[in-house]
Amino acid sequence: MAGEPAAAGSAAGTGSTTGASSTDTVEGALAVLPGPRAEESGFELLWQQVVAEIGRARSIDLICHICPDGDALGSALAAGLALKGLGKEVRVSFGDDPQIVPESLAFLPGQELIVPASAVPDTPELVLCFDVAAESRLGLLHDKAFAAPVLVVLDHHASNPGFGTHQLIDPDAPATAVLVDELLRRLGVELDQALATCLYTGVATDTGSFRYRATTPATHELAGRLLATGIRHDLISRQLWDTSSFGYLKVLAGALDRAVYEPDAADGLGLVWTWVPYQELVLFSVTVEEIEGLIDILRRPAEAEVALVLKQDPDGTLRGSSRSKGAVDVAAACAELGGGGHVYAAGFSAREDVDVVVRRFRAALRARKD
Repeated sequence: MAGEPAAAGSAAGTGSTTGASSTDTVEGALAVLPGPRAEESGFELLWQQVVAEIGRARSIDLICHICPDGDALGSALAAGLALKGLGKEVRVSFGDDPQIVPESLAFLPGQELIVPASAVPDTPELVLCFDVAAESRLGLLHDKAFAAPVLVVLDHHASNPGFGTHQLIDPDAPATAVLVDELLRRLGVELDQALATCLYTGVATDTGSFRYRATTPATHELAGRLLATGIRHDLISRQLWDTSSFGYLKVLAGALDRAVYEPDAADGLGLVWTWVPYQELVLFSVTVEEIEGLIDILRRPAEAEVALVLKQDPDGTLRGSSRSKGAVDVAAACAELGGGGHVYAAGFSAREDVDVVVRRFRAALRARKD
């Protein structure tokens, strides 16, 4: 199964692109298809500055958050393939050790660009940072990213505090991949199947296959342009959501058996939560990345407004993934535990016991006033 979506594109790993090949050409591309945010002069000026910095740079490091999902890795690889096609020296990385690409994303083109965090220079010339809502999500690449004279943050999380030297942050964008699409247009890069596979994966992942509220007519327009390149969206979707190991089913069964429903939580709107011990993942040979989709199953009960899944790492750290149906701002709740995200989807990490973490999360839940 792995590799099917990429096979749908010609030269899936080459990232062939056309368009700008010099600083002057890159800057000249600003006049062409400036993008949906051009009417906002401050944001437009920022775009111009970022494109100019990219045009001047010889070497560019593209990084995304630890334990990358489809939007994070898809965005970084799409940008990496495009910039490589423009003649740049490119490295794609994320700050995990060991550095593991989830099996569900094994089909993404451009993975030959991925290097371990240790291979990123101590003082990079230019860093592009994708889908990182908080500095803590940079992991092993935190210090290297902040050592760069130019650190560009492309993100769509409303909770992003705005770190880096240039912040291309649009909370209205349904995925960071949308910002990458605009970046590629400003660079004069034409979409091919490799780029479209990466971008479609990012958009589909963060919109829940176009089901979430952040999905707009423009989102579908983008999806249409990506599909027009000839990518196999059915194979991409199968790999993302409909393929797992048998061990995952056993872990899922245990997690659902441990699920707790608390009707009085979240100001009476209800909370359902569960957790997955690391020993269970080892027993069934399942990675923590493989169970990312568990939260989408736990959020289904009509009785609960909020869902929470805690996944345990080998060192005992609990990674929390939360979802809201709209009446509770889970980003605000996760922020109180050191994390962040969106109103409807957010996360955090904690080193306390499960009961302590759940108690803290429960205490942070409040119904929205708007």
